[in-house]
Amino acid sequence: MTVRVLVVDDHPLYREGLVTAISTMPGKEVVGEAADGEQAVRLAGDLVPDVVVMDLHMPVLNGVEATRRVTEHHPEIAVLVLTMLENDESVFAAVRAGARGYLLKGADRAEIGRALDGVSHGEVVFSAAIAGRVLAYFAAGRPGPEVAPFPELTDREREILDLVARGLTNAAIARQLVISDKTVRNHVSNVFSKLHVAGRAEAVSRARDAGLGSRAASEFGAD
Repeated sequence: MTVRVLVVDDHPLYREGLVTAISTMPGKEVVGEAADGEQAVRLAGDLVPDVVVMDLHMPVLNGVEATRRVTEHHPEIAVLVLTMLENDESVFAAVRAGARGYLLKGADRAEIGRALDGVSHGEVVFSAAIAGRVLAYFAAGRPGPEVAPFPELTDREREILDLVARGLTNAAIARQLVISDKTVRNHVSNVFSKLHVAGRAEAVSRARDAGLGSRAASEFGAD
């Protein structure tokens, strides 16, 4: 059975090399390629591959959020992260978003081929270095590190989104943070743009799904 693969990476030369390498692997077929997370989500829906090979650090929409959207709408698609990022925050954020595998870009053809086979059959696959650290966390009885939702947002933007999700108006947020209404409007506009939402209601829904906005607006003197 052929494993159909969508390759996602914003570096053209690396993506081209990866497409060539996977295309020559027995039982593998590259059905598409994307240069950013937004394109990846769209093509995953159009092509419905067996596996999406996903970079994390990308423009427009980062790989963690793209992974979340792909697995949310198409749980039958396996996401295999292939990235240079090996910090704990990136690993756990990707896993929480639904990734079934996590490899570093130093992986050779054989390791990538095995990982594609594994995740396409429902297995969870980590590179050796990543697997050791994940197992160490659980062996020590510790959960993975807390990863802030929406990593594409700045700390201030995430703070304002949290207050928006609690029902505060822009004026109430400005008073709470002791900043101008115009500054709040600019931050809110940036949040909408980065999250690709049409308005406040959609932003609130996304924020609450991610665990933001847990306290009532009345605690903050909302208008």
